Amino acid sequence: MVRLLGLFTIIPITIFLTISFFVLFALSKVNSKNLRNFGITIAILLWLSASLILSVGIYTLVTGKHPMMRMHKAMMRDMMKHCGAMAPKGTMPAQDKMMMPGGLPRQQ
Repeated sequence: MVRLLGLFTIIPITIFLTISFFVLFALSKVNSKNLRNFGITIAILLWLSASLILSVGIYTLVTGKHPMMRMHKAMMRDMMKHCGAMAPKGTMPAQDKMMMPGGLPRQQ
């Protein structure tokens, strides 16, 4: 299932390449050298972004591992270790007492 996520990279790649086409098309109408250089820079950045997304998609298709999923799992594992250290056993308040937002027990 994760391998198929690599096919969804076609959508942002197509969008980036379409935008770069229109940027280059607009450059054909521009006479200013500074604006032309800026447009070429934008087009190159869009091509680099498309190639980066393409490489992530190919990696996902080939290996079946999504880089963001691996990072998410690592973050969740670290967060669970940290949360476990915050509340040692026996320090949680009793379930029958209602707590106020400040953490003080509510008087009944």
